[in-house]
Amino acid sequence: MGQVSETSKRYVKVGTLQSYFSAWGSERAWNNIYYEGLRWPADYPYQDNSVIKRSWIALKDFEDENGYHWDHYGLYFALDYTGQSIFPMELKQSAKFLSPTVYVDGIDVHAVSADIIDEINPDQKADRIITNIVNTSIGLTMTRKIYAFTQQYHDNYFIKEFTFTNTGNTDWDDEIELSAALNDVMIGWGTRYSCGREGTFNIGDGQSWGKHTWVTKRGENYSDHINDIINEDIPIVEWLRCGFSWAGQTTINSFNNIGAPDINADGRLTSPHHVGSVVLHVDNSTTDTSDDPNQPAFFGWHAGDTYPRVGNLEPSDELNMVKLYDMLSGIPYEGLGGSDRLDESIMGSGDNYLMHGTDPFTIHNDAGGTNVMMTYGPFDIGPDESITIVEAEGINGLSREKCEEIGRRWKMAYDNSNDTGPFTLPNGGQTTNKNIYKNSWVFTGKDSILQTFGRAKRNYDNGMAIPQPPLPPIIFNVTSGGDRIYLSWEPSPSESDPDFAGYKIFRALGKVDTTYDEIFSGWPNDHSFQDITAVRGFSYYYYIVAFNNGSNNTTGQANPSGPLMSNRFYTRTTFPAYLRRKAGDALSDIRVVPNPYHLSAADLQYPGERNKIMFLNIPPQCRIKIFTERGDLVKSIDHKDGSGDETWNSISSTRQLVTSGLYIANIEVTEDYSDPETGASRFKKGDSAIRKFLVIR
Repeated sequence: MGQVSETSKRYVKVGTLQSYFSAWGSERAWNNIYYEGLRWPADYPYQDNSVIKRSWIALKDFEDENGYHWDHYGLYFALDYTGQSIFPMELKQSAKFLSPTVYVDGIDVHAVSADIIDEINPDQKADRIITNIVNTSIGLTMTRKIYAFTQQYHDNYFIKEFTFTNTGNTDWDDEIELSAALNDVMIGWGTRYSCGREGTFNIGDGQSWGKHTWVTKRGENYSDHINDIINEDIPIVEWLRCGFSWAGQTTINSFNNIGAPDINADGRLTSPHHVGSVVLHVDNSTTDTSDDPNQPAFFGWHAGDTYPRVGNLEPSDELNMVKLYDMLSGIPYEGLGGSDRLDESIMGSGDNYLMHGTDPFTIHNDAGGTNVMMTYGPFDIGPDESITIVEAEGINGLSREKCEEIGRRWKMAYDNSNDTGPFTLPNGGQTTNKNIYKNSWVFTGKDSILQTFGRAKRNYDNGMAIPQPPLPPIIFNVTSGGDRIYLSWEPSPSESDPDFAGYKIFRALGKVDTTYDEIFSGWPNDHSFQDITAVRGFSYYYYIVAFNNGSNNTTGQANPSGPLMSNRFYTRTTFPAYLRRKAGDALSDIRVVPNPYHLSAADLQYPGERNKIMFLNIPPQCRIKIFTERGDLVKSIDHKDGSGDETWNSISSTRQLVTSGLYIANIEVTEDYSDPETGASRFKKGDSAIRKFLVIR
């Protein structure tokens, strides 16, 4: 172990929750373009939820390595403090097994986006473990371990284990600078979420950094339930120590924006996300590692960007360090925080709550939004002693299908003021208010996130020994053919297990981020499949899973019982496969499809590929030049794959989407071609054909 770059990151890229973790021990999601991280569901683009996690340590009666005595001392885990008060020592990711190799038409589709795996450890229980070690200027070393799981009931949260050890090491080298006990140590963090990057597009007004984020909490009575067991009979409980967020209303919108309906399209809800953390364990002390039911010391909410700055860590900063210590001890800085359920304190209950018309920003007027706040301590930590804190961070909410269904129905009523339903509520009741209907469904995310937290607790309490699915196939190979698409795979290493049941293949049409349908279920000895239902001109995406018979998942102790599948993200293709038309017989056979191209019918022509135009029955080797009616060259395409199809996405060579008008395609043969069976000449280099087509936007 040694110094690592503070800018190093490790990404978890399996499971429905995917994110990165930073070497310096906490995460600020800004990547100079957008707020990145905590993507859920990772099947779709623009699902990032992370904004920032601010982490602090503060203590009393501390003497630093220069002999200076501090009544209070505090430090902040931030990139700017690396080399001054925090010193990243290790960042690595281990995997239980190597990820499969996935090919589409000979292209390794995972090569570009593969996560960095530093070592393979088949004995670890989690599918991914990120280990991060950071020394601090007080000699308290933080070791955090991030555990990620791909089992289908546990792949939307991370278990985070923080161990703080009094090593006495205050910098990057191996020398030990301090040897005293650390007194009254407080540890804590405030975490802010945007609650769905896509949703921020439809909410606007700063929601990309969480300006209008709500915070609530549960578990005020945790100590009364510390020995209770959660099971599948009652999988959702309110006594878990947790805090979570979702996107609220902004005053700039004239419509009720809870759930972020896309009012400029079909109304799909783009922010169903409920995201936060649950406390799984806190050591009572360095000598008593049982769970302390009275921790966290404080959990609730705090205004987003209002906190004591620790400055340059000079004696002149100690006044703010006192304020930091007080904040971590449960005294909200400048009064902008609380241990209440912020949402219920403001919105009450019943229909008033369901309408949720208040902008949370107006409660504290901090444009940074609202943080979930959790702090722990005070702890006395002697030399070589440790304190461990365990949380799980997760996300849940309405499914994409429900977001489409509820949002579409709400949009119908939004567009027609006379439409008063009735609208069916989650409990089966009805309402005539479209916003109560929409918001009732969005707020089912509260039960969903509590279910996620409950599963995380069961996983942790069970020693992270949850029932395991079989491993995915080692290699998945997809090959486009002339009349079918060929799929083949190398066996799963689990195929010899007694509970192994076989393989399933799922397929999506037109784009990778859409609904997948099961098209194949086969036995263990099946290692190939031919998709003969593919239609020419359409693009297809696939993934394969291995599944078992569920005999290792019968108790319901950790999750619902039944068969388990390997995770789809191991084998999901991100390049399209499609039927390759054999080369045309003559230039006279060439067609442009659709012709005319009409934007209003785009989803009927090639679903999921709105701007797609195809050239069919073309020579196997040719150059297609597309001109405007007045003769300006729009695009030149070299067709070299030997097929009779070529696709154009309606983008010009200057990367502009073409406008309405008449276009002329010149198809010129670039290589002589003879029929492979008869030897008869089909095309001669230099021959050409002209086709006209119309684009209507």
